[in-house]
Amino acid sequence: MQIEIKIPSVGESVQEAVLAQWYKNDGDAVLKDEPLFVIETDKVTLEVTAEAAGVLHISVAEGQTVPIGAVVGTLDTAAAEAPAGPPAEEKTAAPSPAPEPGTGTPPATAPQAPPAEATSPAPAAPQPESTSRPDTAAGQLPPSVRRLAAERQLDVSAIPGSGPGGRVTKGDVLLYLEQGGAQPLPAASAGDAGPVAPAAVPGIRRESMSPIRRRIAERLLEARRNTAMLTTFNEIDMQNVMTMRARYKEAFAKKHGVSLGFMSFFIKASIEALKAFPAINAFIEDHEIVYHDYCHIGVAVGSERGLVVPVIHHAETLSFAQIERAIVDLVQKIKANRLTLSDLEGGTFTISNGGVYGSLLSTPILNTPQSGILGMHKIEKRPVVDGDEIVIRPMMYVALSYDHRIVDGREAVSCLKHIKELVENPERIMMEI
Repeated sequence: MQIEIKIPSVGESVQEAVLAQWYKNDGDAVLKDEPLFVIETDKVTLEVTAEAAGVLHISVAEGQTVPIGAVVGTLDTAAAEAPAGPPAEEKTAAPSPAPEPGTGTPPATAPQAPPAEATSPAPAAPQPESTSRPDTAAGQLPPSVRRLAAERQLDVSAIPGSGPGGRVTKGDVLLYLEQGGAQPLPAASAGDAGPVAPAAVPGIRRESMSPIRRRIAERLLEARRNTAMLTTFNEIDMQNVMTMRARYKEAFAKKHGVSLGFMSFFIKASIEALKAFPAINAFIEDHEIVYHDYCHIGVAVGSERGLVVPVIHHAETLSFAQIERAIVDLVQKIKANRLTLSDLEGGTFTISNGGVYGSLLSTPILNTPQSGILGMHKIEKRPVVDGDEIVIRPMMYVALSYDHRIVDGREAVSCLKHIKELVENPERIMMEI
């Protein structure tokens, strides 16, 4: 029986998608619910799994743009049910390894060789692109990772993977380099088995923009062209919230099963500030101002394929634990390419945390049609004046960008000051004062 593999619908407004990457090769055996490929649209990245076990036959190569509903391959379920294995007289040979779920290369079959040769270590085939882990074999790595690893001469097996099944993503490689992952010497230097390839000569390389990247570019230009964006800054003494978090984080995690982070404090503080200054939680539509009696808080998250802003809907009704759990769920969806359009739509205010990348200060750009975005940054100890004394405090710069067409400077400054006061005195958040 042949089962058609189609590009799924991800929303009424999405008519086509890019088949970004196949996880399996043509002719591979796959299991039911095993990831097959990833699609990209201008709004979302989605992983598609197998409807049933079978043998995969690919009809559309990765990198192609295809309409929603298009058939990109088939699954031969009859082939999966057929008995596999050598005749009885051949079963004395070393058995072939079964296909591993989540891998993109077929299992290597044992050569018909004498038993003495079968037991000898035989690294016959060269390892592609300096990888040694099975899950980082060349067929498993996205093209962007293979190129980057080759350019920087990296051993990908040394890089922890955060993708589905532990796969290494381009973001993992970049993070490895940012964290001081040294570029190793060329592989041949260990034994000088052959001439060392010369370092890449600086030049020009062209790559097509992904649908998500094109959409990000369009939205940023739209924000610049169609809003009167200004930014106000302040700084927050994080000492009290850090003390509270350290005091209760173990009990919190034990009771709720999630860690207590700083983001939930900022979301809670932002909600109270938006209640006090509703224009920052409103939109402009034509010649009207649309106010919202709810807070759908978008949390900007950097992913391998670009910035995404999943939304925590009705955050004003959620507890600290529910907010933290919602953040964890959304991050897991991003890593597993399982975000849906409903996860991305409806935001009324956005929070971006550049501090996780080490940013000390930045100017966040509005996520239109929203009228406000809060930028968090790196916590850094600095000397500050407390009364008549100079003391060391863990300080964070914060920025609030706003649309000056709807939000006056007084409102924006007061809103950010209110967020500052609530975070510096977290007990006020609990008491909602």
